[in-house]
Amino acid sequence: MQLSNTEEQLMEHLWKLERAFMKDLLEVYPEPKPATTTIATLLKRMIDKKFIAYNLYGNSREYYPLVKKSDYFSKHVHGLIKNFFNNSVSQFASFFTTATDLSEKELEELKKIIDVELKKKKK
Repeated sequence: MQLSNTEEQLMEHLWKLERAFMKDLLEVYPEPKPATTTIATLLKRMIDKKFIAYNLYGNSREYYPLVKKSDYFSKHVHGLIKNFFNNSVSQFASFFTTATDLSEKELEELKKIIDVELKKKKK
């Protein structure tokens, strides 16, 4: 299941805050801030999708994520590879390294990451 762009934006705030009440979430938005009802609707949809949950303290709800940011991102990347690169990680890597205008330094950093992973696989 996926989040809409507005839900994703709210989820980003919740990942950073880790736990937050409605007022905390509203505070992190830039001006013009969304209406409280808008945030409440987004939170309800995200609860229904099982991305977040809350603890009830009197009439106040403290929201927290149920899905880790890394897990959500990983699922997105796998979907992108499957849908746009014929499920080929090497096609994705080729596109990523040639079409994104990476600097020499960035390419060297990627090479180091790949070398470390190759050493792990060989053990």
